[in-house]
This record gives sequence, C-alpha cells and structure tokens, in this order.
Amino acid sequence: MSTQERIFHSILFEVIALSLLIPLGSFFSDLDMSSVTGLAVVLSLTAMCWNYVYNLIFDKHFGTNRIERSFFMRMGHATVFELGLLIVTLPLIMWMFDMDFITALILDIGMIIFFIIYAIVYNWCYDITKHKLVVS
Repeated sequence: MSTQERIFHSILFEVIALSLLIPLGSFFSDLDMSSVTGLAVVLSLTAMCWNYVYNLIFDKHFGTNRIERSFFMRMGHATVFELGLLIVTLPLIMWMFDMDFITALILDIGMIIFFIIYAIVYNWCYDITKHKLVVS
C-alpha cells in the first residue's frame, strides 16, 4: 500500500467509525453527545497515527498480500492494534473525564470491542473492494 493509499484508508476508516461511534457512545454511556464527540475526535487522531505506524510494521512482517489474509490473521491484527492503542487511550480517557481506572477501562473496553469488530469488517470490505476495482 502506498503512503497516499494508507492515508486515504485511515481517513475513510475514521470518518465511518466516528459516524457510528458518536451516536452509539452517547446512547450507551452517561456522557453527552459533545463530550463523546470530543473524546472520539481525540482518540481518532491518536488512532490514525498509531494505525499508520502499526500497519507499516504489520505489513513488513506478514506481507502485503492483503486479500489472502485469513479471518484469524485479521482478528489478530485488529486485537493487537487495539491493545496497543489501549496503552495510550486509557490514561487519556481518565484525564479527559476525570474517571477512575475501572470506569475508564470499562468505557475503553466497550470502544475496543466496537473497533475490533469494525476493523475486521472495514478492512475485509476495503481489501475486497480494492481487489475488485484493481483486477476489473
């Protein structure tokens, strides 16, 4: 994947995720829509930076043939990505909302579950769509 495509991939991922996560986050938490939006945007920018670095490393170790990646490889990819992001986001959530560790962890785990599922679906759809557009 070229740098330009990685940037496009990451921005598209985050735009779709924000359009889903903000209403869901507000609905399932005690936080108002503006608080969820602020948190989501900060976490999105953090995730975009981590996404770029993480995928460069992942592709270097596991190859660039994305269309042949198995479900289990995609599950591992998404899980390790989210665990790496948790290291940064947990203290950020605690600070932004003045939350204790457990409350912030529960909120972050909810987002991680959402993003693991979303990342697998998004990347699989992206890879299939790209493959069809390039091969056709």
